Amino acid sequence: MNNFETLGLSPNTLKALNQLGFTTPTPVQTQAIPLLLENDPCDFIGLAQTGTGKTAAFGLPLIELIDSDDPTTQALVMAPTRELGQQTAKQLIDFSKDHKQLNVEVVYGGAAITNQMKALRRPTQLIVATPGRLLDLIKRKSVKLDNIKYVVLDEADEMLNMGFKEAIDEILAFTPDERSTWLFSATMPPEIRKIIKKYMNDPKEVTINREEKSNKDITHQYVITKTANKVAALRRFLDIQPEMRGVMFCRTRRETQQIADELNDLGYSAEPLHGELSQQQRDAAMKRFKQRSMQLLIATDVAARGIDVSDLTHVIHHTLPDQLESYTHRSGRTGRAGKKGVSLAFINPREGRKIKDLERRISVQFEQVDVPDSTSIKSMRLKSWADQINGIEITPQTDGLYNEIKQAFQGLSKEDVLKKLIASQIESTLTDSVDANLNESIGGSPENRDRSRFNRYFINLGSVDGMNKSELVEFLSEIGKVHKKFIGSIELKQNHSYFDLDKRFDKEAAARFQKVTFNGRDIRMNRDNDGPTKSQMGKKKTRTERRSRRKGNNAPSRRRKR
Repeated sequence: MNNFETLGLSPNTLKALNQLGFTTPTPVQTQAIPLLLENDPCDFIGLAQTGTGKTAAFGLPLIELIDSDDPTTQALVMAPTRELGQQTAKQLIDFSKDHKQLNVEVVYGGAAITNQMKALRRPTQLIVATPGRLLDLIKRKSVKLDNIKYVVLDEADEMLNMGFKEAIDEILAFTPDERSTWLFSATMPPEIRKIIKKYMNDPKEVTINREEKSNKDITHQYVITKTANKVAALRRFLDIQPEMRGVMFCRTRRETQQIADELNDLGYSAEPLHGELSQQQRDAAMKRFKQRSMQLLIATDVAARGIDVSDLTHVIHHTLPDQLESYTHRSGRTGRAGKKGVSLAFINPREGRKIKDLERRISVQFEQVDVPDSTSIKSMRLKSWADQINGIEITPQTDGLYNEIKQAFQGLSKEDVLKKLIASQIESTLTDSVDANLNESIGGSPENRDRSRFNRYFINLGSVDGMNKSELVEFLSEIGKVHKKFIGSIELKQNHSYFDLDKRFDKEAAARFQKVTFNGRDIRMNRDNDGPTKSQMGKKKTRTERRSRRKGNNAPSRRRKR
């Protein structure tokens, strides 16, 4: 079996890996570690997605190649964010704990620079840094890079996206020309190629195609809903899956904050993570998330860099990224360590092409799912409410109040009291339009689809029967065995209703309503041949108006009956 003992690592490093539970290297580790050890010095390019073990791929060779008896700084790892820098430094410290003389320090913005300057006075062979803070420390002469032998650019594509190109150029100018440069990136945009051309000489390269493994561990899903309904749809998924724990990606800081605020106001455990928060706020949010005191972290792509949280069940895309390759980077945060995960994208009716592009370009298959319906939501919320009640402890004070109030319920059975409690719960907690159908289809909502493939139907159910439009759709879908997306416009009357149904289901649906009763009354459902669909009415009017304009007169009037 493939293991770390075959990669050329020292006994001290292998001992640390065994203690940490590392037994089988990932593909990028298997290829990169021996290549870097056997070809030292060399320039290197590693292309691999998040979650493939890149830190160990460059960290373990660094630990082996650094001379721990030399107190000077010999290796530099640059990372785009504080969170990623901290995560990388922690792993390097863990890997090197049996290399007693090797010291690793991490420096980043948002923390007291004086403390970092003090720490760097000790012999430090390896520095992990964000570019901005490192440049500041260099200018303060707290960091000397004269003896640097290895520079690692981790998440290089993201550092460039964040505008660190000039800072990287300036930092590298302080390092010796004969250093080795190792670059790790998830993508290969033109800017990365420029860095390779400028700073590397005949680099070795390892490219890991992670999609096959990713597809096995991650279920890719999408839901079609209007942009304005995305938060409402998200709430339904949170309700129906209370065990969900994930990260939701948004495009802007403002969007991130607004969604988190809205969810919190409605009683959901969610927090934002974006660049406008102070470092203290970001650290506190990450701490609470890791301690499982919140269900959902709402983050921008940049702020989420470096998040390393195990057991995420979901990655949710409020908006798909502009660079479709970034989708894999996002979704790779779930489905790790052999565990299953879900990547769920919310798209509007005009974005079906993006899903097709993703399927083609990153070789994944997407499954369309519906926003949970009102029946499921009501059932789950009531179950959650019942669980809360069962968990309440009865105290002596409760006994006293019970004796005072029990007279108010004289004459009611336990079943009656429970039913009244359920009714009150429905009124108090289910008033957020859960009856609304939030599902759309590619090309638009039922009202905006091509109505030429729909026929109009009559059914003798209306508002007097306690129906609203959503409940009628549920009834039609259940009895007719027709997916809701094939049911079009609903015209609800007091004693009856009209609805549009895809022509493909004419015979089957009508047959299934025979001998169906509702509240003891036979249901009658049939084609309304005398009444065109709304869109057909609109089309006829348009054709009439066109004929009138061509003739140069007004629309023809109809002769009144005498």
